[in-house]
Amino acid sequence: MLSSKRSVNFVLYNMALTLAITASLKIPLSEIRFQFARGSGPGGQNVNKVETRVELHFDVVHSPTLGDKERERILKNLSSKITDEGILRIVSQESRSQWKNREHALNKFIALMAKAVAIRKKRRKTGRPAAANESRLEEKKRRGKLKRQRKELPF
Repeated sequence: MLSSKRSVNFVLYNMALTLAITASLKIPLSEIRFQFARGSGPGGQNVNKVETRVELHFDVVHSPTLGDKERERILKNLSSKITDEGILRIVSQESRSQWKNREHALNKFIALMAKAVAIRKKRRKTGRPAAANESRLEEKKRRGKLKRQRKELPF
């Protein structure tokens, strides 16, 4: 079983292993490609001989799973992580274990995709509360009265 802070949601869906991004969006693992390389950083000889760095690649532009609106939202929201060819690239080299890095990359992928396809509520402009407006006007009146009293000094 996978072990991490937020476990990867593997679901048996239409006889193919899929990742559950949202309740309505499930991406088959067959659309995700992994590429491995030697990781950098501490790890002794392990760094020099084991390919623990994981790159996850997902073709956003040509994915048959995504709808047009979802694809558009993903391309807009994740534009900094998507190449010119339309491939989403996520890198993980946190751990000395390739398997843990693969899990981490999948968890990152799920989190990014879920956030990217989520429809954000439009911000409603709020007005100034009536009490705040009233207290502001009262303060202006008080300051004006104070200044008027300074002018009316009898000599």
